[in-house]
This record gives sequence, structure tokens and C-alpha cells, in this order.
Amino acid sequence: MATTELAPRTRGDARAAGAAMLLGSALSNQVGGATAALAFPVLGPPGVVAVRQWVAAVVLLAVGRPRLRTFTARQWWPVLALAAVFATMNLSLYTAVDRIGLGLAVTLEFLGPLSIALAGSRRRTDLACAVAAAVAVGALMRPRPSTDYLGMGLALVAASCWACYILLNRTVGRRLPGAAGSAAAAGVSGLLYVPIGLFAMLHHPPTSGALAAALTAGLLSSALPFLVDLVALRRVPTQFFGAFMSVNPVMAALVGLVLLDQRLDAVAWAAIGVIVAANTVAVLRRAG
Repeated sequence: MATTELAPRTRGDARAAGAAMLLGSALSNQVGGATAALAFPVLGPPGVVAVRQWVAAVVLLAVGRPRLRTFTARQWWPVLALAAVFATMNLSLYTAVDRIGLGLAVTLEFLGPLSIALAGSRRRTDLACAVAAAVAVGALMRPRPSTDYLGMGLALVAASCWACYILLNRTVGRRLPGAAGSAAAAGVSGLLYVPIGLFAMLHHPPTSGALAAALTAGLLSSALPFLVDLVALRRVPTQFFGAFMSVNPVMAALVGLVLLDQRLDAVAWAAIGVIVAANTVAVLRRAG
């Protein structure tokens, strides 16, 4: 009898712990992005991304321990595609952050998973979410004297990469066990950034402070969130995980304000709220 009574409480405690982990993961990710921005003036976005990719490769290879020699051609092609997506997504996002700020860049990037959540649905609720998100994006990209369309375009490239990342991860997960596929993709992406990183550092010699900021960004934005999310997924349902990802644009805007003094106007905050709400509704409706 005691075991039966404690089971719901235990599940509730596990979900509460999982929610706390996801919140911490989002905070870590966005603080990492803000820390990376501090190194942009010295290393530039390509140099910072290179360091981030190297950190991610070391951590994921240690966790996933992929047996690369056993991979078949059918397993390698999605891994290589995922590596290319890794490389493109982080470079386009960090360049966008450098141009338009953390909050706006992450919000536009978040359209990637939102589009996956809404893709193929014909339900009225999901169509309403799509329309609301489109209006919010229009508000964020409205013409102003300070509008940086290249930065916004790069954030949308990152959004497309995130959508591809989700789809490729499903394929990799079906063809390779555990984190082996993601680890191999991170390793390949890290290798791709060796010449890019060396070129960037030769032209922009790193200071100890900039290098420390880039390494910290790699740990906070890649290594720590990956490990925390792995543990959190054992405690919360997948749909809850998907809905909770919506906290990232809000967290990015708040971190950008506090750490980088990047201020958004009322329209931008309202648009972020609409996009977050649209994703939450779409994910929970699909789960239902």
C-alpha cells in the first residue's frame, strides 16, 4: 500500500526535477551564447564557433564512444549530413547574434522546431498557431532604420538548420545506438572547423580572455545542455520536453538584457511571447 501511494509523488518529483534541469539547461545555453558574444570582438564568430565545435566534439565523443570503423555507408550519410548542419547552424546563429543580438537571433532560430511541430497538420488550432507565428515574425522583421536584414536572414538560416537537425537526428537515432551518431557528427564537425579556426586565429590572435570566453561558451552551450537534456529526458515525457524548449527565446532575451545590455522594444517582446505560445500549443496538441 505504501508503495502505491508513493508512486504518484515519485513521478511528480521526477517531473519537477526534470523541469528544473531543463530550465537550467536553457539558462546554461543562453549564458553560453552571451559569453560567446564577449569573444566576438577578438576572435570573430567563426573563431568562437570553431572553439565551441571542438569542445562539443571532445565531450560528445567521450560520452557517445562511437565505433566509427563499424559504420556502414547507410549510417554514414546521415551522420555526415548532421555534421554539416552542426557546422552551418552554429556559424549562422553566432554571426546573427553578433549583428542583431541574442534575443532576436534565438527567437528567429526557434522557428525551426516550430515549423517541424506544425508541419503537415491541417488542424485549425495548428493553422492558427502558424498564422500567429507568421504575424509575430513580421513584427520582428518590420522595417526600421536599424533593421539588419542580413543578420535576420542568417538567423533564419540557423532556423532551417535546426529543422534539418531534428529530422536528421531521427534518422541517425534509428540507424545508430545511443549517442553514437550525434557524437560522430560532432567529431566530423569539429574536424571541419580545424582549418576555419586556425585561419580565424591567425588573422585575429586570441587573447587569454577571449579564448577563455570561447571555451566557456562551448561548455555552457554544447556540453552541459547535452548532458543535462539526456538526464532530463528520462524524467519527463517527450512532449513536455518539446514544449519546455519554448523557454529558450525568453531566456535568450532576458540574458541578452542582463549580461549584454541588449534591449528589445515592447513589440519584440510581444512577438517572442506569441512564438513561444504557438510552439507550446503545437507541441502539446500533437502529443495529445
